[in-house]
Amino acid sequence: MLLICLTLVTPIWAQSATERSDWMRSNGLLFIVIGVLVIIFIGLVLYLLLLDRKLKKLEQSINTEEHE
Repeated sequence: MLLICLTLVTPIWAQSATERSDWMRSNGLLFIVIGVLVIIFIGLVLYLLLLDRKLKKLEQSINTEEHE
């Protein structure tokens, strides 16, 4: 699967980095890509924080049940 993804992405990397970034910047796509990545990152961080809270509550309830 990784090999297939790499072969599909290789032609994109064949262009120079400045050409790609200039094209994306001129079309406003660069900011959209950055915005989407930031939203995904924030979502993952929030999900992990909520998951951590739930696990702490579960651990506390298990510990209180064991001591009773």
